[in-house]
Amino acid sequence: MNVQKIASSLLVAATCMGGAAHAQTASVTAPVATTATASAPVAVDSGWARATVPGQKASGAYMRLTAPQATRLVRIETPAAGVSEVHEMQMDGDVMKMRALSGLDLPAGKAVELKSGGNHVMLMDLKAPLVKGASLPLTLVFKNAQGVETSQQVNLPIGTAAPGAKAGSAMGSMSHDMKDRPGMPGMKHGEAKPAHPH
Repeated sequence: MNVQKIASSLLVAATCMGGAAHAQTASVTAPVATTATASAPVAVDSGWARATVPGQKASGAYMRLTAPQATRLVRIETPAAGVSEVHEMQMDGDVMKMRALSGLDLPAGKAVELKSGGNHVMLMDLKAPLVKGASLPLTLVFKNAQGVETSQQVNLPIGTAAPGAKAGSAMGSMSHDMKDRPGMPGMKHGEAKPAHPH
């Protein structure tokens, strides 16, 4: 009798744990799904990646990052691209210049945006087209003030414009994010170019 009671109790506990695990998995299926190795992960929202056309080898990804403690984004990895970097766009006189950043500081509690026309994630040497309606897996690697690295996985929805934005609003950024990249028509990556209207 006692053995039956113990077995029954174990079965109920296992069922509850399985339900909790299922609930945890379901909770990360939002548009920007996140799994972190840190106890206090960086909040990632408003994320998306720009869809591409066949033959296009570069695109951009965007998101807003808010860290509970001061930290630094030091690396971005994805199986979808050979190169993934944070890029900076700055005006130099009347030309817009772009360069890769070695890292991106995230002040404690302050939202930092990676957006079209500003700092953004550059994806180059794409392995396949980024299809509208699919998702892009990224691993964000952070380093805190003590030098400890943590990684955080996110899945960004792929679209032709930011979620909630009109499709036409993305047109001004297409020449930056899609045309003037390695493997694309236009100037070579890293060269100065005229400022875009956005």
